[in-house]
Amino acid sequence: MITIGPYKLVNKLFLAPMVGVCDTPFREICSGQGAGLTIGEMLTCNSSLWHNKRNRLKRIAPRITGPKVVQIAGSDPQMMAQAARLNVELGADAIDINMGCPAKKVLQKAAGSALLRDEELVRRILLAVVRASSAPVTLKIRTGWCPANRNGATIARIAEDCGVTLLTVHGRTRQDRFRGDAEYDTIATIKHAVSIPVIANGDIDSPQKAAAVLRHTDVDGLMVGRAAQGQPWIFRDIQCYLEHGIVNEAPGLKQILRVINTHLFKLHSFYGETKGVWYARKHVGGYVKDLPGSREFLASFNTLDSASAQLEQLQQYFEILTEDEGVIAA
Repeated sequence: MITIGPYKLVNKLFLAPMVGVCDTPFREICSGQGAGLTIGEMLTCNSSLWHNKRNRLKRIAPRITGPKVVQIAGSDPQMMAQAARLNVELGADAIDINMGCPAKKVLQKAAGSALLRDEELVRRILLAVVRASSAPVTLKIRTGWCPANRNGATIARIAEDCGVTLLTVHGRTRQDRFRGDAEYDTIATIKHAVSIPVIANGDIDSPQKAAAVLRHTDVDGLMVGRAAQGQPWIFRDIQCYLEHGIVNEAPGLKQILRVINTHLFKLHSFYGETKGVWYARKHVGGYVKDLPGSREFLASFNTLDSASAQLEQLQQYFEILTEDEGVIAA
């Protein structure tokens, strides 16, 4: 059983805090589909920017059973400490520090995975945040700055010394970005370098892959990112396979439509109709990409500008799919 401070998680499966994807509606969907922990989208440590609408929405807590985790990013120890303290005062149950993002706009501010080059600054940031936060502090990193400098184990030991309670490691370096395959040897080394829980992240896209990564690394848990887009039930599938060795049947069309409709209702409510419709286009594309006729459906769906029209066209599309499925089955 993984614990983060006083919080016991229901399982060892985490949703990665993907920017532009893991908003409050998606976190609620994934929690309902079996994710034991979801982490909010990366939030700048510059609290003077929190008043803009996008950052305000990032700080709305999802309605989930697990702890509410806010992820902060930055390179100034005191600003990071203040951001942690303010978020706890506003209701965060835990603070996650981002030292893994490889995005250029983050690296230009010497934040995210850029910090892995400066181990002393890493220590100063972690100490400042842990001392300022009355809630537990977790950390997300990559295996290192570049393949020639995979210093993830050193960073992990620094984190443990500073009082970080849990560490997530993405199996690529900053230089790799999202290219190539994730590697897990370094994650295994990191796991055995510290006593705090370690979570493996990167290319976990099936129950079988999840089990293989657990065996290879001996980590305490797994974080799923891109593979959850369009199939949030992957968490239930992985949990079933880890517990019983059984591969779940793929969800039927009615089940998929039910999840999509629930997701769209949440998006339309959370963002309002205009922006809710925009965000729905991206998520629906992920759900239907492998279904028959999806290209033609999306070409029409992505022109719709009202919530009701989106829901109606989805219903019509899935009715056609169900009829065709019945014909094929007969």
